[in-house]
Amino acid sequence: MSNRTDRPPLTGMLRPALRWETGLGLVVVLVAVVGSSVSSQFFTGNNLFNLGLSNGEIAIMTLPMTLIIISGEIDLSVASMLGMASALLGVLWSHHWPMPAIFVTVAVVGLAAGAVNGLLVTRLRLPSLAVTIGTLALYRGIATILLGPNTVANFPAAYTNLGVNGVPGTGGDVTYSTLIFVVLAAVFGVVLHATPAGRSIFAMGDSAEAAQFSGIRVKRIKTALFMVSGLVCSLAGVLYTFRLDTAVQNNGLGLELDVVAIVLLAGVSIFGGKGSIAGVVLAVLAFAGIQNALLLTNFNQEASGIVTGALLLASVFLPNAARWLRGSPWASRARALAPRQTRAPSP
Repeated sequence: MSNRTDRPPLTGMLRPALRWETGLGLVVVLVAVVGSSVSSQFFTGNNLFNLGLSNGEIAIMTLPMTLIIISGEIDLSVASMLGMASALLGVLWSHHWPMPAIFVTVAVVGLAAGAVNGLLVTRLRLPSLAVTIGTLALYRGIATILLGPNTVANFPAAYTNLGVNGVPGTGGDVTYSTLIFVVLAAVFGVVLHATPAGRSIFAMGDSAEAAQFSGIRVKRIKTALFMVSGLVCSLAGVLYTFRLDTAVQNNGLGLELDVVAIVLLAGVSIFGGKGSIAGVVLAVLAFAGIQNALLLTNFNQEASGIVTGALLLASVFLPNAARWLRGSPWASRARALAPRQTRAPSP
């Protein structure tokens, strides 16, 4: 007879409540409560529309970044690819190209830019951090060469309306970028959590060598992830250009930090092998809500980088806090003093 009860341990009962996504859900609720308390405009339809409008492209870029980081890599060139796509769109439009041909060209260039990142990382075995810092500067330089100090504007209203108008049938409260993010989040979520490709991505993040020995085509999958990132970021560049009705060489400058901050805030491990699309969606809501609440309180927008930096530090520190506490001298002393459970011998 055992002196242990059949009840599950307390940690097992609390495990669902201690998930990172649960905490993020509480943060989203807290942001909503605080935002509505500091400004009566927070929950108005116009403000929610502007919230989705100003964060749509960033949210879209978080999705491929999530898969890349879970696979054990990182892509810091996402905002530069957005800027390059915007500059290319502007140049081709100024040369009187038809818009459908411009879309195809921008998509192909985005795929090629992602392929450059992927091939440098997988074939030459260079660290993705160094590679994408280099291509961050390279793609931004290409955007500068394409447009220089020039500005291209006056795009067709049929396209710029996509950037600033609501989706028909939604009461005008949902932006096209928000709708695209929701659709892509569903697609990325299914791929990551319900397909063999998703399981391969998690396996690569846990151990690329073990994944390769188990038959996973690590190089091919990682290259494909970088190419998807290039394509999606180019799409975000098109939306960004139409929203501003302006193509300039510095469009999207610095947005890569916001993208990384959101993905890490979502609970995606910077070391790979852990994360969820649900967490990313919640992190997007939390990040956008915080930024919007600060805007409504007349917070100095030039200092908004403080928020991004604080979220980056918190998202790296908090997931590792439990491990650090377990290894602390106080935790070791508590384990040593705790009475050990013994099992009575069976009759």
